[in-house]
Amino acid sequence: MTRLAVFIATVGYCGYFPFAPGTVGSAAGLLFYALVWWTGSPVVEVGIILGLFAVGVWAGTTAERYFGGVDPGPIVMDEVVGMLMTLAFIPNLGWSGILAGFLLFRVFDVIKPYPAGRFEQLHGGLGVMADDAMAAVYANLSLRLLLWWLPAWIA
Repeated sequence: MTRLAVFIATVGYCGYFPFAPGTVGSAAGLLFYALVWWTGSPVVEVGIILGLFAVGVWAGTTAERYFGGVDPGPIVMDEVVGMLMTLAFIPNLGWSGILAGFLLFRVFDVIKPYPAGRFEQLHGGLGVMADDAMAAVYANLSLRLLLWWLPAWIA
């Protein structure tokens, strides 16, 4: 089960990328977003986000023990879910909007404004997933603000 958990937590070993594994994990999240976008269903979108979050909590807990640390770099399932949450329920996003969401999520994931940084202190995989989920909420709201403020540039 540890192998499966590490495979899932690293999103098919994307987390082993030699530099910026979180950015690579976020880019992998865009592939999941393409799947969600293709379905066009908000129910599927919610289901995928909740399902991946739950699986990420389990896999993150096991992978933390395997790697021997708190939220180690190779765990990138949290970035995948973060990207899905960042782009969630925003209709008609073009490439510039997706890129803006990607950049916003990366910024909020790195700086971890309150309470995201505190969520990282939660035990096990829940802490791994929760801090990025909060960063994604900030990124989603910021992206919506940008879309409202600069619709011709970001849409």
